[in-house]
Amino acid sequence: MITRREWIAAIAAAPLAKAASAPPVAPVSIGKIESYDEDVAAKLGVLFDQLGGLSGLVRNKTVAIKLNMTGSPGQRFQGKAVGLTHYVHPKVVGSVAFLMGRAGARRIRFLESGPNTAAPLEEVMLDAGWNVRSLQSAAEGVEFENTNSLGKSKTYSRFKVPGGAYMYPAYDLNRAFEETDVFVSLAKLKNHATCGVTLSIKNCFGSLPASIYGDNAGVDEPNENPTSGRGAVGHEGRRQPSKSAPQELHFGANHDPGYRVPHIVADLAAARPIHLAILDGIESIAGGEGPWIRGIRAVQPGLLIAGLNPVCTDAVATAAMGYDPRGGRGSAPFRTCDNTMLLAEGRGVGAADLKRIDVRGVSIAQALYRYDS
Repeated sequence: MITRREWIAAIAAAPLAKAASAPPVAPVSIGKIESYDEDVAAKLGVLFDQLGGLSGLVRNKTVAIKLNMTGSPGQRFQGKAVGLTHYVHPKVVGSVAFLMGRAGARRIRFLESGPNTAAPLEEVMLDAGWNVRSLQSAAEGVEFENTNSLGKSKTYSRFKVPGGAYMYPAYDLNRAFEETDVFVSLAKLKNHATCGVTLSIKNCFGSLPASIYGDNAGVDEPNENPTSGRGAVGHEGRRQPSKSAPQELHFGANHDPGYRVPHIVADLAAARPIHLAILDGIESIAGGEGPWIRGIRAVQPGLLIAGLNPVCTDAVATAAMGYDPRGGRGSAPFRTCDNTMLLAEGRGVGAADLKRIDVRGVSIAQALYRYDS
């Protein structure tokens, strides 16, 4: 039997324990912009100022920016430049580098897993029609790294999933994801055939090197010349990654891509935290993530969104796309998949509860662009 003093102490401590378990929140800023012909850097600068400014986040630091360049640069939708449909636009990429350089970033590294290749990222950008020299001159200390393999490194970095993992206890990634002070996910505002939406969290599925997690990854050791995607390992669970990396916890238990991919990216969001999420929604596509998905269509939401927590940012963006960010499997856009934001929330990454999120700039109602209309 507890004493009266012990009972009072327990009651007093209960609210504190509950508050400590609540997932964190951070502000999200939304801006409207009609086209890439406008001053994208100025628009982004307003968003960052509304979040408290970039200087305190990046000054004298190394910044790693994970881009969204999904699929071969030769695949086009309706003949449009890839930046107008399923890639982040190079003008947004360059503007982010410029603003970070102006805010005092010491080193800026653009990261992306080149589609089915270990070639230098600059080559992939050139194939996409990007002006690499312009990106490189946007700020001092700009670098490029194809993270589909070791790249310029000699070893991989291991990122353990804290507090218990969904799919893998840890993930082996290119060292550029560790050798940074600030990690940024720069993604496109678009739907995804497997995950419903692909925003700042889902963007990081592309962090997985195909040398280890690809269909033709080595069995015992990485294949440093990967030429495939991650369907067998990531989407379908038909094979394990290279034995050099931690193996799937329950291999063979689930082969549903709508389960597997959201759980993997929620793991990654916990293992490799995102400090700044930026979403390019000036022009995009609806109905899928790239030209290989039937039924996609071009859209012009006219939006830029940024936030200091990826779950909060993706929740606000999902609402701006006309969806419920707390929707479950079976509801739009999560008709055949689990909700990545709720899974990441369950791992304590951030909150997908719009009532708790401080939205700055224009409101969600003002930004609303229904992707399913």
